[in-house]
Amino acid sequence: MANKGPSYGMSREVQSKIEKKYDEELEERLVEWIIIQCGPDVGRPDRGRLGFQVWLKNGVILSKLVNSLYPEGSKPVKVPENPPSMVFKQMEQVAQFLKAAEDYGVTKTDMFQTVDLYEGKDLAAVQRTIVALGSLAVTKNDGHYRGDPNWFMKKAQEHKREFTDSQLQEGKHVIGLQMGSNRGASQAGMTGYGRPRQIIS
Repeated sequence: MANKGPSYGMSREVQSKIEKKYDEELEERLVEWIIIQCGPDVGRPDRGRLGFQVWLKNGVILSKLVNSLYPEGSKPVKVPENPPSMVFKQMEQVAQFLKAAEDYGVTKTDMFQTVDLYEGKDLAAVQRTIVALGSLAVTKNDGHYRGDPNWFMKKAQEHKREFTDSQLQEGKHVIGLQMGSNRGASQAGMTGYGRPRQIIS
C-alpha cells in the first residue's frame, strides 16, 4: 500500500492535476490554526505537501483538533497516549476523525478519504475538510473556536421569516412580473384575429 510505484501516462497527468490544487498559503494558515486550537504540543510540520502529510498522517493531531471543538467530557474521538505506529491503527484513527467531523456537521462532499491523506493521493481534499471544519466552528460561535475568526468563512444560516395572515392575503392581490404585466405595450390599433389577408393583384 505505502510502497506504490510511480504513475505513468494518464495516471501521472491526473495525479499532477490533483497535486496542483494543493495550496501552500492555505497550508500555513491551517497549521497556525491547528497549533492555536490544539496547543503547542502538537509541534509544527516541515513546510510543503510532504511535511503536512507526515504531520497529520497518524490521525492523532486531527483527532485532537476535532476534540478541541467540543466541551470537556464529551470528546468524540479517543486519542491514544502513544501515537499508533501500525498502519491499520493510524488509518483507523483518521477514520474516527472523519466520523467525528461528519457528526460535527461537515458535509460528505467536503470530506477526504483516508487514503487521500495516508498515501498522499489528494492533500487538497484534506485541506478542504479542515477548512470546512474551521468554517463550521466559526459559524457555531459556541466559545470552543480559538484563533482568528477571519481565517474561515462563516457558513450561511437559515433566516426564517414569519408573515401574518393579513400580509399573506395582501400578497395574493399582487401580480408577479413573471406572469406578465398589464402596463406598457398594448394591442391598440392592431387588427383582430382571423381577418383575411389583403392581397391586391
